[in-house]
Amino acid sequence: MESRGVTKEPWLAPDVVAWCRLVLNSYRRWVGGELIERHGSPEAQACALFAVPCVVVTHGAGADPMLTYGNRTALTLFETTWDELRRMPSRLTAEPVNQAERAQMLARAAAHGYIADYRGIRISATGRRFLVEDATVWNVVTPDGAHVGQAATFSTWRFLAREAIVYGDGPETTG
Repeated sequence: MESRGVTKEPWLAPDVVAWCRLVLNSYRRWVGGELIERHGSPEAQACALFAVPCVVVTHGAGADPMLTYGNRTALTLFETTWDELRRMPSRLTAEPVNQAERAQMLARAAAHGYIADYRGIRISATGRRFLVEDATVWNVVTPDGAHVGQAATFSTWRFLAREAIVYGDGPETTG
């Protein structure tokens, strides 16, 4: 039985190692630098990506893409396991009230290859809300340029208290 953490090494599966390579190569292509120090084998790089202290999370392509990857920091922040994360539609990382804004941000990243200024509210699998700041979001592409998903990384976030937020004419309590 898997606990609410990582008890195996899914990032070493061949398909995940290949995905990590696409994520890292795409980051270099769009952003112009390296997300991590890239030394050693693809497996060593996948291990380094999983262990990096910033959040790295990805989803596949399509109208309602599923999450495909989350490193250790992402799994902890989103309060989920590897298997649970990979069964989650990406849109569920935002509350319904924030999903339209999230979709606009993803469209902007898709149109420009990447964005490096994202700020928005996300929600963990257990319902904890947190504010993400200074996130970079980029398109994940194959070597021939085919779009296969998107990725995000950030190292600045803060949890939000349950608070009243004003929508329209009056306060509404969020949970």
